[in-house]
Amino acid sequence: MYKLVPSVCSYCGTGCGVLFEVLDGRILGTLPLKTHPVNEGKLCIKGWNLHDYINSPMRLKAPRVRINGRLHQVTWDRALQFTAKKLQSIIKEQGPDSVGVLASAKMTNEENYLLSKFTRAVVGTNNIDHCARL
Repeated sequence: MYKLVPSVCSYCGTGCGVLFEVLDGRILGTLPLKTHPVNEGKLCIKGWNLHDYINSPMRLKAPRVRINGRLHQVTWDRALQFTAKKLQSIIKEQGPDSVGVLASAKMTNEENYLLSKFTRAVVGTNNIDHCARL
């Protein structure tokens, strides 16, 4: 069954509206959402090709944790537990300023804001930067 599914482009934090062309559960193409107030029916070249990165065979679809030098696919709960314990250990042993966080242009502005709050309030450091500035 063919359908158009509205969404938000994930290439940057602008938040352009897109329509995914979906056939039998697989995304075939990307169109601009003409009624969206942010992009008003326009898309950059990355937005037009959003479906290519979604369908890429190189895309990771599950978390991985390095165990004995090799990456193993694990559940999200296991990956989050591992990450939290490792982060707590580093902060305890070397202090919060030993941690640095790099935010991403592929996250929404709201997600970047939350990461900034997490870095400052939970980790306890101001060592946060954004890839768009580099």
